[in-house]
Amino acid sequence: MNIDKETIQKLAHLARLEVTPDKEAALIADMKHIISWVKKLDELDTSGIEPLTHMSFESNVFRPDEPKNELTHEALLKNAPDHQNGFFKVPKVLD
Repeated sequence: MNIDKETIQKLAHLARLEVTPDKEAALIADMKHIISWVKKLDELDTSGIEPLTHMSFESNVFRPDEPKNELTHEALLKNAPDHQNGFFKVPKVLD
């Protein structure tokens, strides 16, 4: 892949970055180095290897999510600073 100033400017535009002309040469060299490093992966024989969906085989150790009513309506209203007719009473915000 050929990395030139136009490619750097296009990538900068897509990434919403501002790249000054004095930084372009360094970015071109860095991008060429990264691409040559990634091309080394082509040398690996990956035949017979299944694609991964997750990086580890650990399963979820959290408790199952089961809906239940732990607080009653009366217990919630007991902690409210002000309530009326079974509802929270709050200061008026809109006219």
